[in-house]
Amino acid sequence: MVKTQAPKAPLFSTDKKPALEAISMAQFIAFAPYVFQASVILRDSNILRLVEQKREGSTIDELAQQVNMSVYAVRVLLEAGLGIGLVYRKDDKFFLAKTGHFFLNDPMTKINTDFMRDVRHLGDWQTIYQGLSIMQEPARKSWFDFDHYYSDNAFPVAMPLIFAQPTKKVMDIGANTGKFTLACLAYDQDVEVGLVDLQVQLNVAKQIVADAGYSDRAKFFAVDMLDEQSELPEGYDVIWMSQFLDCFAEHQVISILGKCHRALGPDGRVFINETFWDRQRFEASAFSLQMTSLYFTTMANGNSQMYAYELFSKLIDQAGFEVVNITDNVGLSHTILELRKK
Repeated sequence: MVKTQAPKAPLFSTDKKPALEAISMAQFIAFAPYVFQASVILRDSNILRLVEQKREGSTIDELAQQVNMSVYAVRVLLEAGLGIGLVYRKDDKFFLAKTGHFFLNDPMTKINTDFMRDVRHLGDWQTIYQGLSIMQEPARKSWFDFDHYYSDNAFPVAMPLIFAQPTKKVMDIGANTGKFTLACLAYDQDVEVGLVDLQVQLNVAKQIVADAGYSDRAKFFAVDMLDEQSELPEGYDVIWMSQFLDCFAEHQVISILGKCHRALGPDGRVFINETFWDRQRFEASAFSLQMTSLYFTTMANGNSQMYAYELFSKLIDQAGFEVVNITDNVGLSHTILELRKK
């Protein structure tokens, strides 16, 4: 088994915070809902942007006039921003802090924030995945922005791995809007891709693939992977799953991998693109994934999780596969696993 760069030391293996920093963090946690809401308002009201633009600093009165808010409202928001760390103050003027700069300008932070803010209510579906394509705005846009921002960055690394061996047919399970399928079809002019997903998702993907001019090399299979009686189409050289298996509980992951095992020939390969929190380089990345687990289990279906590789590898083994290659640090925070039958 080939491994690339993994964490040099186990994450979260020591308690490094001094007592004063620890008590400050405890208070930060206690007021976390207000931290989030105040930060979003400071961003969306344009207060942080105006503070950023004025290098010599901004007063509360000046900002209140520019954003058409009361002096009181701007004052309590900016004073909260001081404690949060978004801004700092010299005399009576406010300046943008480093944290404020990243909260305002970092694309990943913006996408994570919008995702947390906008995707709050489920429709009449058993899980959120059944309604992704028909969710109301802005929830739909924020969900897909979040999903694509993380997964799309893995495609340039994935293509050479998949096509390192002659590959005529690729199965894309959890095809979503078909972005990976389009990447495959563009990368290899002869490959055929089979898209597997719920019918409501395939309706969108089918139109996107057609608009790109690839309908002749794409096939669509409506499969409910949670249906114990369902099976996957056979005859594919490679199965790809990106940010898919984290949508399921452990026994469901084993079941889905079992379907893959039965559908593949003896030389077939499975590629899994996931964000394993225990294979991150930085604790901040691992923290984001751990919090995403809580969000998904609350909003999506009650059992989604950003898995630790330590646990996930055991599920792979139980399904009859072995990991033959691991590529870490893909895109923003992904790991691509290559599996073969044992």
